[in-house]
Amino acid sequence: MLDVVYEDNQIIVVIKPQNIPSQADSSGDKDMLTLVKEYIKEKYNKPGNVYVGLVHRLDRPTGGLMVFAKTSKAASRLSDSIKQNEVNKNYLAVVEGKLKNVNGSLKDYLLKNEKTNMVSVVGQAVNGAKYAELNYQTLCERENLSLVKVNLITGRSHQIRAQFKNMGNVLYNDFKYGSKTKGNLALWSYELKLIHPTTKQKLTFKMYPNFVGVWKKFENEISVL
Repeated sequence: MLDVVYEDNQIIVVIKPQNIPSQADSSGDKDMLTLVKEYIKEKYNKPGNVYVGLVHRLDRPTGGLMVFAKTSKAASRLSDSIKQNEVNKNYLAVVEGKLKNVNGSLKDYLLKNEKTNMVSVVGQAVNGAKYAELNYQTLCERENLSLVKVNLITGRSHQIRAQFKNMGNVLYNDFKYGSKTKGNLALWSYELKLIHPTTKQKLTFKMYPNFVGVWKKFENEISVL
């Protein structure tokens, strides 16, 4: 069942559950793009193929807000907005330890190893390296864990996970990147701000993670955001 937050004739905003791909991959598992197409096809009884534009992605272990375009015009305008940093994507993350600087910016170059599906911080001159930037703010420290709000400037694969690991603060439950704990990754896309592709209205959507597991420790801090 698709969790729809907002829908009109141009865009649809949904919640991506954790561990579901944004689009079809080699796993063959059901993906968000397909789920949105199926929802629209069924709801509006549309014959043939349904158009849905994928304008941004969330990594498979990450959950939270995603926007899809329902027309090619909306897809083109949303893609342009993202390139021009007019779409604001804010995440919540729980990281291990306390951050050396409670607030700051991370500017790195990232390289993805396709064989291991892992991303590492490398030098600018490394062939294939991509620039990655984010801003972060520590909201709370508790039990050697830190709740961090992350504003993503670029949208690289595994960006938040790789940049925080490089800083010495691996994400909670990010076993792949060195966490000692396993479970759902403590990373959630909780706020999405965008300019509507046709009406030009400024829209803001918020959706908090379910307050279970490690999120329960920070429920009071998250609930007031």
